[in-house]
Amino acid sequence: MSQDFNQELTDDLRDEYDFDQMQGGVRGKYVQEYRQGTNLVLLEPDVAQAFPNDEAVNKALRLLMEITNRQQLS
Repeated sequence: MSQDFNQELTDDLRDEYDFDQMQGGVRGKYVQEYRQGTNLVLLEPDVAQAFPNDEAVNKALRLLMEITNRQQLS
């Protein structure tokens, strides 16, 4: 092992950080609220290549919605 890994870590935390009092944290406590506020969609690489930006994706989806609505009305 190199000497970098063998050196002791220095404690740079302030004295007022008392981790004994910081218990009971819940992982992902606000994940549902976060997901409701975002509309992030991951595209497969081949689809992303055809749609270089969000405007292109929105335009294509609106066109698809329009075609679908016209077909349902006929």
